[in-house]
Amino acid sequence: MATRREDLLDAAITVLGERGIHALTHRAVDTTAGLPAGSTSNHFRTRDALLDAVVVRFAARERAAWEDLARRASPTTPQELAQVLAAAAKEATGTLRTLTLARYAILVEAGLHPSLRAQLSATGSGVNAWFLQWLRLAGSTDPERDAPIIMNHYTGLVLHDLAIPDPAFDPAGQITALVTTVIRPRSVEVPP
Repeated sequence: MATRREDLLDAAITVLGERGIHALTHRAVDTTAGLPAGSTSNHFRTRDALLDAVVVRFAARERAAWEDLARRASPTTPQELAQVLAAAAKEATGTLRTLTLARYAILVEAGLHPSLRAQLSATGSGVNAWFLQWLRLAGSTDPERDAPIIMNHYTGLVLHDLAIPDPAFDPAGQITALVTTVIRPRSVEVPP
């Protein structure tokens, strides 16, 4: 069961994902959470304190989504990895749309507030570790090189569909072409 603090932070994520960073106020969070005025400011005295806590809560929710995906999938080929990423992209722009929009709002804000950058880096390290492991399992011989190429493209595909929603959004073709091109097959040693 969520605590009052978590309810407030989830409401803040909803405000971010539905109305953007400029709409994030204590009053907007109180209203979205259905709580009396002043509830948010009792927990987070300043907007910066609220935003810092939102980053931590957002990262926990996103990490939980990735953990759920990791429990359901363990890609062992580039094609399987591409299928998992395509499904994740559809989920990010569908059922997790508000959370994903909040992430992009936070990323833009991090460009202006270095303290958020440090928090995002720290909280994203777990997702990065899983993705590097997936790349290794899928056959990547250089996961540190391959990860940013694939994930930056993935991020762009998701951002584009969030900005200009396409009811027929299907990133599978692009992601498959990219992943199967980037992940170089392991060389097979031929015995002499």
